[in-house]
Order: sequence, then structure tokens, then C-alpha cells
Amino acid sequence: MTMAGGGKISTDGGEGLGQNPFGALSGAGWPAFTKAPQAAAVPAKAPAPAKNRGRVEIRRETGNRGGKTVTVASGFIGIGQPEKEQLAKRMRAACGCGGTVKDGAIEIQGDQRETVARILTEAGFRPVMAGG
Repeated sequence: MTMAGGGKISTDGGEGLGQNPFGALSGAGWPAFTKAPQAAAVPAKAPAPAKNRGRVEIRRETGNRGGKTVTVASGFIGIGQPEKEQLAKRMRAACGCGGTVKDGAIEIQGDQRETVARILTEAGFRPVMAGG
């Protein structure tokens, strides 16, 4: 490798490897790689419409929380605790804040109603902003 001025290593490609590390495989009885035939003009499948999994209320609460704002998603029908925890995990990651599942509702710290609504829509729910 050549050093370009200042002690830096050149990244312009330089020399080749000198030998093919996989060259010996062709003589070892392995089948030769052939490119798979491409399908001729297969129409792209339309994305499946999101199924309606029910209405979920999203509201902002501050009561009994020491003045802190919390976004609460409640009214889930037909899903269990593990799926609620997975949804809460996705919401926490998207919002960059904390949250929990408490009494069948997902609580996310801060006013995150738009982000929570987007995640619920992607999961097939119909989010409704409740309250003021």
C-alpha cells in the first residue's frame, strides 16, 4: 500500500488481491455458480390493505402525574399483553422516551400523539384523538 502525503492510507483502490481466495473451490467438486434466471415482467403485488383491528383512543393526560404530560393509548380490543408491550416498545423507540403498559393502556412520556397515531395506523388500528 502506498502512503499518500501526511501518513494517510490511500483509498483509491490500489492494487488487486493478487489471487482469488475462492479460485480453489471450482476444482473441489463444488457446483459452479450460475446466475439465477430472472422472472419475466412479474407484476408487483399491491400491498395488502391494513386490516381494521378496531378503534383506539389517544389522549394527553397530566392529572396525578406531578404536572408531567403523558400520552395514553387505550381501548384495545382483541390483543393481549405481549402485543401491547411490543407496540409500546416500538412507540418508545420512535419517540425516544420512556413508557409502559399499565391497566391495559399504553402510556408514553410526553406529548407524542402524532407519533403514537402513526405507529398504531401502521399496526392496523384506527387511532382517534380523544380529549382536548
